[in-house]
Amino acid sequence: MKDSEENNNYRIAVPSEFESVFSHFYFAENKTDFPVIKTLLPNFQTILVFSFGVNVSLKSQHNTTLEAEKCLVLGPIKQAFDYTLEPGSEILVANFKEDAFYRFFGNALLTHSLPIHPDALIAENCFSALWEELKLIPDTRDRVNYILDFCKPYLREQNTITALLADFKDESLNPIKAIASRTNQTERNIQLNQKKFFGYTVKEISRYERFLKAVEQIQKNTQTDAKTDWLAIVADCGYYDQSQLIHDFKHYMNLSPTKFLKFQQDICSANDF
Repeated sequence: MKDSEENNNYRIAVPSEFESVFSHFYFAENKTDFPVIKTLLPNFQTILVFSFGVNVSLKSQHNTTLEAEKCLVLGPIKQAFDYTLEPGSEILVANFKEDAFYRFFGNALLTHSLPIHPDALIAENCFSALWEELKLIPDTRDRVNYILDFCKPYLREQNTITALLADFKDESLNPIKAIASRTNQTERNIQLNQKKFFGYTVKEISRYERFLKAVEQIQKNTQTDAKTDWLAIVADCGYYDQSQLIHDFKHYMNLSPTKFLKFQQDICSANDF
């Protein structure tokens, strides 16, 4: 890789009116003569990938490989996967935030096995037509704006319970119990709404956030050349012991913490993609 111009990758912020829908967009291209292979950390978001140029391949922990042809919906991403940018490839990724995928596609998350082409989730073949329009737009940010305009008619209003779940910040309280009490509904109903609108449970996201905290601590140590104190990470991140930390790394990444430390320069954090 000669310089950044040959292997561009960067985030694109969204306007404030879309902040409850997308966390950001991500652009990457490979203008080198060699494949670029990266591992994406789980981020519990659902993503919409537009592929231009040479197809991009995705490989799961179970060694299942698929190619992103034109556009692909994937997620919520609960385990790491590798993706390969072949020479001449280019992707633009929309990262849906919290319940925004449901607001866009409705019950599709419950009735389809992702990954899937987004045209299968909406009656008309509008995403193939959208891809045709996007490939004619040379500027990446103009493409993002075009996608945002396209999305407006499809977005539903946020559900009241979903809004409470998304905005819940009190770490000292159980969000399911607190919102059930506030809305005078059963905890079971709030749990079902959480799973339906977000695609994951509170227990799943809590475990992931603990794991992410450990990853961030490891990366911080790497940046400062500090030696990784595994026992300190166990204590600071809320693990019972080191074996539980190792179990989470193998669950999310199919790597031990020490192997993650060795290869982390090739790993994209949830905030990068």
